[in-house]
Amino acid sequence: MTIFTMIYILIFVIFALVAYAILQIKLFGMKVKDFWTFIEANQMLDKLYKFARQYENMSPQEQLIYLAEAEKIFKAFDNVPDTLWEEEYDKYKTVVSKYKDIKMIRWAEENK
Repeated sequence: MTIFTMIYILIFVIFALVAYAILQIKLFGMKVKDFWTFIEANQMLDKLYKFARQYENMSPQEQLIYLAEAEKIFKAFDNVPDTLWEEEYDKYKTVVSKYKDIKMIRWAEENK
């Protein structure tokens, strides 16, 4: 009997913590979906940051993939207040810089 009581209490605490987290996200003026997209984009930002630092010359296919993933990150970061990703600003700036470089290279190749 006491085991069931403990399980019920733990389940209640878990639901209470999830509800509290959702409440905090809503009070911050965000949607839960936007916050979850931001978390996923933050993970992708780390990958793109490493990729941008390692590879100077990308194949056209790698460039397209990089551009598509970077645009997803930009959209996700736009939906979240800046204070949440201040720590990631240097990585974001590096990814944006590489994004602009690739866009310029592709634009120059198209206009030849």
